[in-house]
Amino acid sequence: MTIRIIDILHDTTVDGPGFRTSIYAAGCKHACVGCHNPQSWPMDAGRDYTLDEVMEEIKSDNFANVTFTGGDPFYQQEAFTELAKRIRKETNKTIWAYTGFLFEELLDSPLLPLLDAIVDGPFVLAERDTELLFKGSKNQRIVDVKASLESGKTVIWTR
Repeated sequence: MTIRIIDILHDTTVDGPGFRTSIYAAGCKHACVGCHNPQSWPMDAGRDYTLDEVMEEIKSDNFANVTFTGGDPFYQQEAFTELAKRIRKETNKTIWAYTGFLFEELLDSPLLPLLDAIVDGPFVLAERDTELLFKGSKNQRIVDVKASLESGKTVIWTR
């Protein structure tokens, strides 16, 4: 199985708590005005990676957790689900994801239960705030996925 990736960045600190390896997915149909990464919108942007190649990158950084961003990883749900399963099986890293979808829209996603947190909702330029932690606009939420699925209601992540 392959996964379409724009870039893989190591040791970033803006895509979740601590140092992270951020996997930038190709493809996003949300097309948010003011998006900081519009080059990721085309589904054919970047290049195909095997899951083994991506796992090699993830494992090369022993102390960094993982973030799926992009683009929107939920447009490549099958591949990111398989990648998340491998991360869970082969490492002890946390997994965050950024998506323009709302948490409630993703409840049937096979990827969702494999994630620790998601930053959900589209970027809204009128709601932009550069002081926000791990998100770009005030309408976005950082959802604690495990707590939300266990409680049956959306639980906001707190540091």
